[in-house]
Amino acid sequence: MTLPPEIVSGIRRAVAEHGGVRAAMLEALRLIQHAEGWVSDARLAAAAELLGVTTAELDSVATFYSMIFRRPVGARLILLCDGAVCHLNGADAVRDAVVARLGINPGETTADGTYTLLSIACVGGCDRAPAAVLGRDRKLTGPVFPDNIDALLADAG
Repeated sequence: MTLPPEIVSGIRRAVAEHGGVRAAMLEALRLIQHAEGWVSDARLAAAAELLGVTTAELDSVATFYSMIFRRPVGARLILLCDGAVCHLNGADAVRDAVVARLGINPGETTADGTYTLLSIACVGGCDRAPAAVLGRDRKLTGPVFPDNIDALLADAG
């Protein structure tokens, strides 16, 4: 599978701007994900070939970063922080409420493909713990509580 021309040109630009192939690997993955919503095996292999690295090398970058999705995700993303500060401020209760409301566990997508729930190590919102990142535009929100799950789900769009 080949990459669309706009992704190829973006990757080449990233190599030039970031100072080399290795420095541009994450940006290549980000460009693919931005265009397609996730990074498929075929697109990863095509990008690796363009960059002149092995598929395993590029996949190791993709799997290191929790915000690079290696499988399709729902139209609405909910990234719940499970860092220490959020944990101490009730993140488990929020997670449990979302799980109960959507009928999925972290790492899963609803059967209709609408919501994907992911736990993430830290979202950088300790001042508003428990915090979450919502939607593809990655809107930081918080504090979130079990009793405002409907608002959380609405904001995830």
